[in-house]
Amino acid sequence: MRDVVKNTKLTENCSKEVIRAFVEEVTAKLTVEEKIGIMSGQETEQKLLDDLFVLEHYNVRPYPTMAVERLGLPNVRFVDGPRGVVAGSATCFPVSMARGATFDRELEEEIGRAIGAEVRAVGGNYFGGVCINLPRNPRWGRAQECYGEDQYHLGEMGAALTRGVQSQNVMACIKHFALNSIENARFKADVQISRRALHEVFLPHFKRCIEEGAASVMGAYNKVLGEQASESSYLLRDILRDKWGFDGFTLSDFLWAVHDGVKGVKGGMNIEMPCFCHYIEDLPKALEDGRLEMADLDEAVGYILRTILYYETRKDPQAYGEDVLACDKHIAVAKRAAQESMVLLKNEGKVLPLDKKTTDRIVVLGVLGDIENIGDHGSSKVHPYYTITPFKGLMKKMPRAQIVYHDGKDIEQARKLAADADAVVIVAGYIHSDEGEFLADRSDIEIMGGDRVSMRLHQRDIDLIEGVKGLCKNTIVSIVGSSAILIDEWEKDVPAVIFSFYSGMEGGNALADILFGDVCPSGKLPYTVAYSEEDYPYFDPDCDEIEYEYYHGYCKMEKEGRKVLYPFGYGLSYTEFAFDRPRAEVFADTAKFSVTLKNTGTVKGAEVVQLYVGCEGSKVDRPVKVLKDFVRVELAPGEETVVSLSVSKDAMAYFDEEKDAFVTEDIRYIAYIGNCSTDAALQKVEFTF
Repeated sequence: MRDVVKNTKLTENCSKEVIRAFVEEVTAKLTVEEKIGIMSGQETEQKLLDDLFVLEHYNVRPYPTMAVERLGLPNVRFVDGPRGVVAGSATCFPVSMARGATFDRELEEEIGRAIGAEVRAVGGNYFGGVCINLPRNPRWGRAQECYGEDQYHLGEMGAALTRGVQSQNVMACIKHFALNSIENARFKADVQISRRALHEVFLPHFKRCIEEGAASVMGAYNKVLGEQASESSYLLRDILRDKWGFDGFTLSDFLWAVHDGVKGVKGGMNIEMPCFCHYIEDLPKALEDGRLEMADLDEAVGYILRTILYYETRKDPQAYGEDVLACDKHIAVAKRAAQESMVLLKNEGKVLPLDKKTTDRIVVLGVLGDIENIGDHGSSKVHPYYTITPFKGLMKKMPRAQIVYHDGKDIEQARKLAADADAVVIVAGYIHSDEGEFLADRSDIEIMGGDRVSMRLHQRDIDLIEGVKGLCKNTIVSIVGSSAILIDEWEKDVPAVIFSFYSGMEGGNALADILFGDVCPSGKLPYTVAYSEEDYPYFDPDCDEIEYEYYHGYCKMEKEGRKVLYPFGYGLSYTEFAFDRPRAEVFADTAKFSVTLKNTGTVKGAEVVQLYVGCEGSKVDRPVKVLKDFVRVELAPGEETVVSLSVSKDAMAYFDEEKDAFVTEDIRYIAYIGNCSTDAALQKVEFTF
């Protein structure tokens, strides 16, 4: 139990009922100033901006709310971010989108435990990095902070991270609530949406994390249906509190999410972060003139204190000294995540894995081949004490080989090197200035990412790929980036393509492991790679208002009959897997499926078995099929196992706008089971509940 709380009558592992009674008692002893302090971050705006751009870096230390030590009341100590702890020199994991490609709940929970421990090691008790917004269009600059385009997958991975983080007595924050998936216009965009699309497509993953016990919810900058999201009683009260029964506390996105303190409190925003801003200015006056009652403040303070005290009174599973930061155990988890995440898209002629015995001359080409490229430089930037680049990873993997790096700007020199190589690895893609958090309209820095200009590679990369094609039979393109990158104009010209994402501090080592077969690739695309930007939903990075439609991603592609280059859930392996005919059983309102999976190849590998479900004869328009379960399975050569998947009747309900509720149907359903979303990879089983 933490030191401040020891000054109270609370005991270790005390119940929520005891905590509630204590909070009711102590709230009456708080002054107005203390209540507003508990509801406000303690930084100044200038200090925060200095951290960001002048002195050190954002969140170099936890950002606090007010602690009231005279009453034994601890505070929120906020630490970002999605790919690892921003404060200190912490472990840098692959970005969330990469981890989404693992489809590995257990690994994501383990990452959560590591991040939670490192939050505690830097003095924090609140993790602001469970980012589960849905990237409806790949151009969104912060897509890398999320897990993928599918709402079920998003919810499962976010829930796993939440479980892991909170196992270390750290409050996990899910964000940004809601409809935050345009970066450049995030401060002004007003998102229009149907109630059905909102509840079926853009909110289920938030609800899933609330069901998992997420302690806190962060509001968004944008507007939703004309209201600021961080002041919206529809989002924060009607849905979050009343429909979902959320009992944790809400917290604003930083600095510019709350525009009116009274509206914020009335709307259900409990904490304004990270500075004294509108709450300290607006709330005392509103109490005086009757626009707010003391009960409004007490309600917010109650949610905050009950949640903090619950976590601060739990028994810790371990100690949290500085040696926890970037320890060997956590770095090993980061490397495993990078290995599991990389998606082998193409392996024509089985050029991969490369043969260690015959690969003596390796050429690494491209401006990204030897730079530390871990992703966005905004609020999610981690500061690891080292990062392995692709070139350095290959140097370590093959110390006796001749390995040459060239940035590829001189195409003729690149051609000469490629022609004399046993293997060519072209590293192409993006860096933080191409996609990431956008602050250009709030600061003097104009290279802070933002939404992508294009979904395709830079022309320099395309020219390099075209320039060296055909010169070395073992040519591999490793693509660095977050969400879908369109590659159809050159993909046919190279035998092997790997999507390696922003793969964290161990990314270069993981790439080398896969290229030389020490690790069998097993990542699956958490998004759809189409042929044209027009295949995705309309995207305007400078919009004042935009409509979010019901259909996006693979559901949109299937509904409109659009051909895709690589489907959602797709990824190759160095081994082969066989499925037998799926079997279905229905117990009450749950359908259970079993399928025997066998590794019929020659190396150990992992497959992701995926369950999609479609409806026949529904009263409303439905997607052809939607993901409803997945299981990652690792098997040795010749090994087989029975894989179990399931879906409930409630999970197949649709949202009825007139009833303002989900409605189930007694109709025929079709289960699709296989290893990606394309029909050719799936077997069908009909069933009814």
